[in-house]
Amino acid sequence: MELGGKRILIVGLGKTGEAVARFLLERGGRVKVSEKRPAQDLGRAVRAWTEQGLTLETGGHRLQSFLEADLIVPSPGVPPLLAELRVARERHIPILSEIELAFRFLKGSVAGITGSCGKSTTATLAHKILREAGQPAFLAGNIGTPLVSFVARSRPHHIYVTEISSFQLYYIEEFRARVAAFLNISLNHMDWHPTFEDYYGTKMKLILGQRAGDTAVLNRDDPRVWALKAKAASGVLGFSRTRRVKRGACLDGDRIVLVGEKSEPVMSTRQIPLPGLHNQENVMAAVLVGWALGAPPASLRSSVRTFRGLEHRLEKVAVVRGVTFVNDSKATTVQAALKAVQSFKQRIVLILGGRDKGDDFAPLRGLLKKQARRVILIGEARDKIKASLRGAAPLEEAGTMKEAVRLGFQAASRGDVVLLAPACASFDMFRNFEDRGRVFKSDVRRLARSLEGRS
Repeated sequence: MELGGKRILIVGLGKTGEAVARFLLERGGRVKVSEKRPAQDLGRAVRAWTEQGLTLETGGHRLQSFLEADLIVPSPGVPPLLAELRVARERHIPILSEIELAFRFLKGSVAGITGSCGKSTTATLAHKILREAGQPAFLAGNIGTPLVSFVARSRPHHIYVTEISSFQLYYIEEFRARVAAFLNISLNHMDWHPTFEDYYGTKMKLILGQRAGDTAVLNRDDPRVWALKAKAASGVLGFSRTRRVKRGACLDGDRIVLVGEKSEPVMSTRQIPLPGLHNQENVMAAVLVGWALGAPPASLRSSVRTFRGLEHRLEKVAVVRGVTFVNDSKATTVQAALKAVQSFKQRIVLILGGRDKGDDFAPLRGLLKKQARRVILIGEARDKIKASLRGAAPLEEAGTMKEAVRLGFQAASRGDVVLLAPACASFDMFRNFEDRGRVFKSDVRRLARSLEGRS
């Protein structure tokens, strides 16, 4: 793929857009960025990029910029329903995602992880497993460093463990993962995808892009995910908490076992340091990714035992007068919030809300009736959530995270858990889910200090 002299438009100058811009400028592309934010919001970045030869239009998108391009690379958060992108597609202007662009130049293999929940945990653990087994593995994609940033120093023997969202898969053509894990599928990103079928079909592309000799790791307990076994050209490894699999990983009593020509135990579920049944699934998927790429069982066991999880994923923040505060800000869907609540046997005070992603909150009702002492509602979606959950648990509204933390503590009894699992996006009140989680932790610690008599 020749980039020198080509007119290339990047839509959005976030982390991925900046990585793509550097990549294209190094290869002689004539690069323009179309950014909806005004120039003053970008600060010094405007001058820095223009000095490097990038053309930057700010304050909105100009259709002419899209129509003049030889290639368009949208940032992951830019929806395909954007009017300018629709017109460009109608004019048959090529549109590629960042991972597709990277793949066309990347040396080495990709281990791709997708699904509605658990991608970050599974990708991080799979990367840890491979590194500790002596493999030259790198963590890339939606979790941190864009894949395109690795191209220049990539080598044929490298493995790129890549967390991949539906946004990134939408514009792929040739992208191929040597090992691809599809963890689960539930309603998500209905603010970006026009229908659930579009969302599911986009996720499928990770598996359907594989060939003979590749490996797909599929959730045997998720019917939609497991249905891809019949369509996959790759070999399939299944994982399940509820049944025996022919090839893959499953539970034998309380032990995770690998099933191939013979069964081989990995570890007891009691040795998994992460709470929740869903993390048993994440561990099995990560173990299978490592196993498919040559990590031996003894190494798998050691890596899982010493894995401490990620910030904003069921992260214990503090115990304040017997009340445990837990940060699961990454639970941006109803399904993720359900799994978070199910991770605890104690009574829960749940902090819920944010920007609606088109999800249905009604599935929370049954569990909250049994387990929630109170639900604290925040953000733009609180009226919708209130209508869905009325009668399931006492509901209370908060205008800020600080107020939500205070109300949560007041509603809790000793031994309870105050859990931030919002089931929503964060952008109504915060920069991202990380910002939301850090504000929650800061407010919890401030509460703890105030109760100790310190300001």
